[in-house]
Amino acid sequence: MSKVQIVLCSFPDISKARHIGTLLIEKQLVACVNLIPGVESIFSWEGKTTSEREVVAVFKTTSDRLVELEDELVALHPYEVPEFLIVTVDGGSKNYLKWVEEVTRR
Repeated sequence: MSKVQIVLCSFPDISKARHIGTLLIEKQLVACVNLIPGVESIFSWEGKTTSEREVVAVFKTTSDRLVELEDELVALHPYEVPEFLIVTVDGGSKNYLKWVEEVTRR
């Protein structure tokens, strides 16, 4: 049985996040994408502490689509190592969870 999952991914700007998010919706890999602009990320990269303004995307998908979603996201993403963090959904509105499952069904 498929389980609803949330995937977090950061992008360098809103246009890239919107473009990739739209493609993932069209391919039915995700049911919904929330874009949160204006995030400041502080991270270590190549031995240096770095700070960047980014956009965080919150993707709603299912466990059945995770492998394809990650493959597609890595292929489209401009970062060398894109963020791909999976958050398991333990509950929620039954109607919303059903909708996510229906939209992402192959």
